[in-house]
Amino acid sequence: MVYQVSWKTLPGLRGLACSEFRAVETAAPDNERGVAVDIAGVAERDALLAELEAHFASQRFSNNAAAFEAVKSYVLERVAAKP
Repeated sequence: MVYQVSWKTLPGLRGLACSEFRAVETAAPDNERGVAVDIAGVAERDALLAELEAHFASQRFSNNAAAFEAVKSYVLERVAAKP
């Protein structure tokens, strides 16, 4: 199944933070507003979302582009690493 992974980038005291990750099944991926990835099922999707929340909880970014690219790269690498 193809899921559209998206998140919110919110200002904080030490920079921008990424949170509220979500993944919605889609037939029309939009890589400008998130990242589209093929995920085997609901359990794998939920595990990825939990991992994203944990990984990015303490990270801060100087601008939206840096935040977007960091999350996008992380998601693509994690999905590609799955057997």
